[in-house]
Amino acid sequence: MLAILQRRPWLLAAAVAATLCLGACSGFSERSRGALSAITPYKVEVVQGNFVSKEQVAALKPGMSRQQVREVLGTSLLSDVFHANRWDYVFTIRRQGVEPQERHLTVFFNGELLDRFEGDEMPSEEDFVATLDSRKKTGKVPQLEATEDELKKYAPTKDEKGDDAKSASLPPLPAAYPPLEAAR
Repeated sequence: MLAILQRRPWLLAAAVAATLCLGACSGFSERSRGALSAITPYKVEVVQGNFVSKEQVAALKPGMSRQQVREVLGTSLLSDVFHANRWDYVFTIRRQGVEPQERHLTVFFNGELLDRFEGDEMPSEEDFVATLDSRKKTGKVPQLEATEDELKKYAPTKDEKGDDAKSASLPPLPAAYPPLEAAR
């Protein structure tokens, strides 16, 4: 065995390196843990429920109908048959590299009208968008609505008669459409 190691010194170096590596397995340091955490598998982003913003909660007023509440908040995640006068809005988001978020809002009705609501402090839409960006923080939230100048770019152009130029170039609509089912 010694003769083989003398002829092939790289084999000796490999054996020494393997021994040192195996001994190091028992003692992970913070540096080695940091290196291992950088090599984590991809975790799927999980979003459940309805996001409810501070602006939506501010739009809720006692006395609103169920339909009006549904138009402001969307359909509730939980509708309990045992508590028909209560809707629960739950929102959770789990993303890799970002703390999980969970928020609750409960809306109570008296018959068909909104009685009261209670729940967690909701973020504004801008605050929520800022938390979604897991890249390097720039402190800048993207603009969420178009300015008047940007909207003017898409305004219909007028021809010399004052009519929309785009609609003048389109063929006229038919007076009647054919039936959806063939006549028998």
